[in-house]
Amino acid sequence: MPTFGYSVKELDPDKTCLASGRDLRVSFKKMVELCASIRGLKLEEAEKLLEDVIAKRRMIPFRRFKKKRAHHGSIDGYPAGGYPVKAAKELLKVLKNAENNAENKGLDASRLYVKHAAAQKGFKIRKYIPRAFGRATPYFQELTHVEVALEER
Repeated sequence: MPTFGYSVKELDPDKTCLASGRDLRVSFKKMVELCASIRGLKLEEAEKLLEDVIAKRRMIPFRRFKKKRAHHGSIDGYPAGGYPVKAAKELLKVLKNAENNAENKGLDASRLYVKHAAAQKGFKIRKYIPRAFGRATPYFQELTHVEVALEER
């Protein structure tokens, strides 16, 4: 069993299932916006939304991390948005994992909703590029943790 916990506590163990992705090499900011977009949706709708984002048919509105983002008209009432393809692929994997956990638990997949979806900052991989005159430029890779809880209604 993993030693990490989940940030959601008040779940009925008979009607819910959990899944998480740890140390994903995706943008934390984009993952936060994706989690906010799928939270509360039916499982089929959430999977369809992520597949549309991967195919660049549907944009994700950026509500929180919107500074210096391109404005593309109005997306659900928010002017800034984008297509976080890499983060959507990873979140779709976690969502499929949660769906398989639900089926293994005996829950009906057609009645599942996304009860909880959250992203947290993970470990930071520190790397440096050597430059001229004995200097070095850092380029850090920040890892992301994501967790999803599905509930049968």
